[in-house]
Amino acid sequence: MPKATKRPAYLQHDLDRFDRMILRVLQKDNKTPQREIAEQVNLSAAAVQRRIAAMESSGIITGNVALVDPHKVAATITAIVDVHLRDERATTVDRIKDMFSNVPEVQQCYYVTGGVSLVLIIVASDMPAYERLTRMLFAENEMVDRYATYIVLDRVKTDTAIAIP
Repeated sequence: MPKATKRPAYLQHDLDRFDRMILRVLQKDNKTPQREIAEQVNLSAAAVQRRIAAMESSGIITGNVALVDPHKVAATITAIVDVHLRDERATTVDRIKDMFSNVPEVQQCYYVTGGVSLVLIIVASDMPAYERLTRMLFAENEMVDRYATYIVLDRVKTDTAIAIP
């Protein structure tokens, strides 16, 4: 008899239609009271609470955050940066991912294909602050071959929700 393989943690909780409905509500506003979610999805509040706890423990829900308007906290520069590494060795990639992950102004970092090594979304208070960051992260970084910056003129859509089928 073949040995059963353990499912990865993210697959240990099968999403049914109720879970999907709950996730849609939570992604719009995770402060929605569980009794309201229960009414919307036609379950009891206790069932909603259990399902949310199960999705949190299985890693489907990875956190609960507050979304902040950058202009209201004086973070006026948003930049999208293409980064080309000098080489794509695993040690280089791991070091640069770790470095970028630990910089608060780097809001998002993606290791990508297509001729660019990484794409970053950086939010800074102003242009001098952004210039200081570019020197530290790119210009004076021996792992970086070159980079290109695109300054965002308008944040047209910055949704964090995942489309739940």
